[in-house]
Amino acid sequence: MELGAKYLIIMKITLALIAIILLQQKAGPDSPAGPNEPSPKAQRLEAADFNDFSATGGPPKSVIIGSKDPNTGFKLQAELTSKGAAIRYATLSEFDDRNYRNPQPLVLLSPVRLGSASEIRSMANTDLVLIPQNRQLALDRLSWESFDVETAEDGAQTARFAVVINDPAGQPTLKLVKTYRLSLDSYLVECNLVVQNLSSGEQQVRFNLAGPTGISREGDRGDTRKIVGGFLTPQGKVIPASQDILSSFFAKFRGDLGLKDATERYQQALRSGNEDEIRDAKRKLRIGHNLPDNFLWAAITNKYFTAILRPVPPQGENYCNWLSDKTARFYNPDGDARADSGDETIGVNLEIALATLAPPGQAGSEKTYPFQLYLGPKDRTLFQKNQLYKTLGFFYTIDFMPCCCCPASIIRPLAFAILAVMKGMYGFIGNYGVVIIILVFLVRLALHPLTKKSQVSMSKMSKLAPRTEEIKKKYADNKTEMNKQLMALYKEQGATPIMSMLPMMAQMPIWIALYSAIYASIELRGAQFLPFWITDLSAPDALVRFQGVTLPLFGMVDSLNLLPILMGVAFYLQQKLTPTQASASTNPQMAQQQKMMMVMMPILFPLMFYKVASGVNLYIMASTFVGVIEQHVIRRHIENQERQEAQGLVSATAKTGGKVKRKKPKPFFRFK
Repeated sequence: MELGAKYLIIMKITLALIAIILLQQKAGPDSPAGPNEPSPKAQRLEAADFNDFSATGGPPKSVIIGSKDPNTGFKLQAELTSKGAAIRYATLSEFDDRNYRNPQPLVLLSPVRLGSASEIRSMANTDLVLIPQNRQLALDRLSWESFDVETAEDGAQTARFAVVINDPAGQPTLKLVKTYRLSLDSYLVECNLVVQNLSSGEQQVRFNLAGPTGISREGDRGDTRKIVGGFLTPQGKVIPASQDILSSFFAKFRGDLGLKDATERYQQALRSGNEDEIRDAKRKLRIGHNLPDNFLWAAITNKYFTAILRPVPPQGENYCNWLSDKTARFYNPDGDARADSGDETIGVNLEIALATLAPPGQAGSEKTYPFQLYLGPKDRTLFQKNQLYKTLGFFYTIDFMPCCCCPASIIRPLAFAILAVMKGMYGFIGNYGVVIIILVFLVRLALHPLTKKSQVSMSKMSKLAPRTEEIKKKYADNKTEMNKQLMALYKEQGATPIMSMLPMMAQMPIWIALYSAIYASIELRGAQFLPFWITDLSAPDALVRFQGVTLPLFGMVDSLNLLPILMGVAFYLQQKLTPTQASASTNPQMAQQQKMMMVMMPILFPLMFYKVASGVNLYIMASTFVGVIEQHVIRRHIENQERQEAQGLVSATAKTGGKVKRKKPKPFFRFK
């Protein structure tokens, strides 16, 4: 197979492998609030070796703000718990979990259960350190006092929790009040924490706060969840830092660790007790450890949704100076060695810097820590319309598919442009499946000149194969002369190997951006193409469903997916029309390679893409079938050109505008 055809196949396989690396995605179960259980108001705090302090709180209680019903005007419901004054569940009212049997509102955040009686909850206050008393208290283990939900005139709902810390003598030392507020038609939860000094003297405190934790998975193919952080450069530009659960090929190549590997290394360092190892391992878990410390926000994300926590800076400031650290968390509750049983999840932990509180009644006796928590879809349009989201760069939570040859700086603007075109077309077409097919035609049409030039060049190279083989044999011992003769032959015939590859390289960013836009678009989640087939463009097409079985290479299969099979047919037809070496019939090794490719391509792609979202498969299948038609048209053009040459017509050079001209007959004699 000639160089151009080989490169075409390599490019397709590369794109497929990149896609498979990123095609990952199970929403956690929705759990209603449990009954409120009475308990003593005075609670003993359990933390490290210190159990002489007590707290005045309230009985365990669940509080609901917002609603799962979108008709109420709320976009989400937050189930709050008095344990740690935390968010236990966050449920989105406008999205379901895509359970085809019994769809339920999508639970975005869930608690991470680390045993029968222990769990990690979003926004829970955890370790509180009292510096003068040398005490560390676990606030997430006690129940705070809970107050009734208040509803404002504008419909916003507010829930408040409070706890008082008492010293060993029973005297109040510190009071913490945490308030949650959720407005109508908003994905933003406001959370304010007030720490007030009640002791007779100055108090120094610092504490940890669990950020968003336990984000649900999207789909069953893989896991696209990751940690993303936003940072502000000295020039005022927002830049992101992200870390996947698993170490990808490109991350390992850069020397970065996924959350799983980084967490395991940190745990090993803790067991070793080596301070240097612990410090280095913790640095790998620090969000944006290689970026300036102008921290704006931290997010946990899956394929379509995100939970973004922003510490709100003081008025006139761009970022907070009261954060001492921010680290990513990876949880593997059942402790399985491969960490692939499905209970794995991620979270964020914030360490609040040391604060000095003046005695009661004096200025500075209390300090307020304001936070904003976005819980919703990764929607570019929404992020652009809201000035706060736009300024903070929330759109960086949207994942695309950059690779080593097409970095994010190229793919991101191209993909966003394609998404804008898709939304514009959907406005008057009303079907994203049709939009994808039309988009394939438009892109193919725009790239047709490049594709045609590539195919013509590949055909010329194929015809020159016997002559190039002769030159290679003749000058086998003289590489310089061989290259010189080959270049002279290519120049004479108007062919060049690079011409069959450059057009493909030029197309690669466009194809990856188009693929990524379809893959990551929240609009395609739950979007229907046909009422009887492809009812969700973000899930496999599932023409027929059956009881799940586990198969090699496929994993769990519970449906017959037709699109990947049609894709295999399209690849077979495309391979049949791909120009091949004219000398293949005389070269058994090359002929064998062609036969292997003819079999491998139609099998390889359906295997890899069998459980991929139907929107992606629809795009690939449509693009391949259009490519088959395009190759047929180009082949007809090449054959027509060859017939013209056989009849005495030759291709003109570029200097004559690329037109064809008839050969002039030689005169019978010349005058001397």
